[in-house]
Amino acid sequence: MSKHYQILIIGGGTAGIMTAAQLLKQKKSNSIAIIEPADTHYYQPAWTLVGAGTYSFNKTAKPMASVIPDGVTWIKDKATGFDADMNTVQTASNGAIKYDYLVVAPGLAYDFSLVPGLGEAMDKGVVCSNYTNPNHTWNVVKNFKGGTALFTQPATPIKCGGAPQKIMYLAESYWRKNGVRTNTNVVFATAGSVIFGVKEIAKTLMEVVDRKDINLRFFHKLVAVDAEKQIAWYELTKDVKASGCVVMSEENDRDDLDENFQHNYKNVQVTIEGDRYGIHFDMLHTAPPSVAPKFIQESNLVNADKWLDVDIHTMQHKKYPNIFGLGDVAALPTAKTGAAIRKQVPVVVDNIGRMLEFDEIGTKSYNGYSSCPLVTDYGKMVLAEFDYDKKFTPDPKLKQLFIQDSSKEHWRLWMLKKYMLPYLYWNKMLKGKDV
Repeated sequence: MSKHYQILIIGGGTAGIMTAAQLLKQKKSNSIAIIEPADTHYYQPAWTLVGAGTYSFNKTAKPMASVIPDGVTWIKDKATGFDADMNTVQTASNGAIKYDYLVVAPGLAYDFSLVPGLGEAMDKGVVCSNYTNPNHTWNVVKNFKGGTALFTQPATPIKCGGAPQKIMYLAESYWRKNGVRTNTNVVFATAGSVIFGVKEIAKTLMEVVDRKDINLRFFHKLVAVDAEKQIAWYELTKDVKASGCVVMSEENDRDDLDENFQHNYKNVQVTIEGDRYGIHFDMLHTAPPSVAPKFIQESNLVNADKWLDVDIHTMQHKKYPNIFGLGDVAALPTAKTGAAIRKQVPVVVDNIGRMLEFDEIGTKSYNGYSSCPLVTDYGKMVLAEFDYDKKFTPDPKLKQLFIQDSSKEHWRLWMLKKYMLPYLYWNKMLKGKDV
């Protein structure tokens, strides 16, 4: 006989734990289970600070058993598939588990095959990522002796879109303090066309980029990494010559070369092969290419892009009304962050509660709110809060911290990032309390 729960949650990350805790706290159900194979729960937002040598990695980890709410059954297992028509989830060791309501929140997975060479290079030598091993990032930053420091990201959706540039700002400061900066070119290569999608934030970040003399290269889609030769290969996602200026010119000594393509031009070593453009690096930091976990992609719960197909305001699955999805796996046109989850969870909890009682969803609506705490220096931060329309929407509570404009750098925002947010995460958010 297969196990049966009123509410089954896949994933013991931020979304899964918060949802379970709020359902319990609001007494929506006393039959809740979480499927989660990992022994450890990580507070990943602090990994940026770990990679910059200003936070202990051990402080970002707690045993999974300590964050699963009392009263929730922990099924320490991997979900492997669905039969949504039969209200069943398949698991690796526990067989089929039945549910009345399902919450799908397994987070995302890394697919290194999307950038050949990166998987073999990752977290070895001078190639690092705060997403996978922030301790290794700190070693690379600390031991860097100059040359080309390349910071980049894949063209897939990633957790916290701002993270690949935060570590760059901190590393640049560290090298400046340690006398390495004078013989270093810092390059940020992105497939995007702007430094950040919210105008007010982009303005501040461009000032930071100018202050730190960072070379921005837009329309650069990362397609391969050659760790042995230390080259990151890109396809340029816009016709260079059409802009009336050849970006790859070795002779050009202007400060910036073609505003659309580059900003603060630096003559770093490049190799051109066919339509590929290789930037040579002495250290490389990137985010891994990210996708929905395989068992999600192979299910009938996904959209054409293979992300969980939910309504962007109610979080309810578009085909199965008793399934809800949230967090990084959900197909939502906003940044994948813990801050977004904080606003998604109450909508899911309210909807499930209403369905249990009245067989209809509630009226709460998620507006796409997300937030990227953009650390710009040791002791400085900008807080990008925005919605589906990429409209800057600062939290009124920031006024209590005497922060008038969170789109500008502020030391109090750094204190929020380093001390207050981790405290709120472990002691309030994961315990189902309103934050």
